[in-house]
Amino acid sequence: MLTNKEMTRLVLAGMAVLMAGTAQAQGLGNSPYSRKGLGEFNPNTGGVRQMGMGGVGLAAPNAVNVNELNPALLYYTGRTTFEAGYNGQYKTIKNATASNNSGSATLGYFALSVPLSTKWGAAIGLKPLSSVEYESNTIQKVNSPSAEANVLTQLRGTGGISEAYFGQGVRITKAFTLGFTASYVFGVIDETAGTSVQIVNSTERFINSVDLTHTRYSGFAFRAGAHYRQKVGKDLNLNLGGVYSFGHDLNGQRTQTKEQTYTDDGTPAGPSTPISDIRGSTYVPNLIQGGISLDNDKNWSANLDVSQQEWSKFNSFGTADAQLSNTLRAGLGGELTPDPTSIDHYFKRVTYRAGLNVAQMPYQPGGKTLYDRSVSWGFAFPLPTATPLEATTFSLAFTYGIRGNTDILNADLKTSNVQESYIRGQLGITLNNRWFIKRRLQ
Repeated sequence: MLTNKEMTRLVLAGMAVLMAGTAQAQGLGNSPYSRKGLGEFNPNTGGVRQMGMGGVGLAAPNAVNVNELNPALLYYTGRTTFEAGYNGQYKTIKNATASNNSGSATLGYFALSVPLSTKWGAAIGLKPLSSVEYESNTIQKVNSPSAEANVLTQLRGTGGISEAYFGQGVRITKAFTLGFTASYVFGVIDETAGTSVQIVNSTERFINSVDLTHTRYSGFAFRAGAHYRQKVGKDLNLNLGGVYSFGHDLNGQRTQTKEQTYTDDGTPAGPSTPISDIRGSTYVPNLIQGGISLDNDKNWSANLDVSQQEWSKFNSFGTADAQLSNTLRAGLGGELTPDPTSIDHYFKRVTYRAGLNVAQMPYQPGGKTLYDRSVSWGFAFPLPTATPLEATTFSLAFTYGIRGNTDILNADLKTSNVQESYIRGQLGITLNNRWFIKRRLQ
């Protein structure tokens, strides 16, 4: 059986291999909605524990997992805790006329939290903030007096934004804690738009024109949190939590070039032509989150979270996106460990989680709001080798959801919305260890 130290080395070695491409390899399958803004944005949604409960936990203290969702909860870090999550997803994308299946897996996040004193806890970590991964192909027939042609338009995007953070939580009074997180946000998004023309019943070589846009982002972001905990009964505690993520600017450098190749063999038809190389900024709007939680300080908790983000204020390189709108999200979830101290029945020591989540998407095609509805469940399996000094827990979380719809936008052009049905999974590994022990000789 692996010890915590051996497990830590194994996890860190695997992460060292994976982390090199994290910022550019965050995507979890083709998503047409990731064309807008900075891609599919995942603002402060927590780790494997929160995913199993429907993305909630802003006000839910926990001494086993890294509580970076609300930095004020870092005060409850009882032991040095290392946690890593690995994501997988399979989805079906469809509109009114066609469908497509896709999926992939990637490193989700990692975090390390340390109790610095009896009133102070801190954490560092790295997690994805947004992902861009889409590809669409459109064929349009063009008739002219001389010939009939097919025009193929291909749009493709990859990349994403990551967040490296340092957070800390401090106990102010017996019932009240405050937290603060500073983050360095960085990443690269590559987008291409290609057009090729093929004359019907012709064998001539035709040129494919491709416009490439390479945008590099970097900047700092800040988040503040608060938590209040009060007994409301002999075995019942009420928790209130709130987090405010400040709006911030990301510095960006956008390089655009044009390439031309022959469509039959891909050889260049000419040198790449620089179009522009500009510097600018992208404004990421503020995020407000609030939560309420009830627990018995022993083996169960029930949680309700809500959040709101002003995507209508999004601005990139001096251009606002009128198609983006403010979002509202609500989640309800909980967890239960039947008997954390059971010796004879292992599955009574397993933690069971479940939750529901409904979120507005920031896109309004045709002026109508799209929604992301999902149900989640999860488990936490402690290794039997746990001791008062160290423990290892493997967690699983799953989410099934539906995003968007297939409503017709334009009957004449045969265009419609896109609907994504997805199943997501996350494997989390949590290592707890007691550091800084003072040895005493009798």
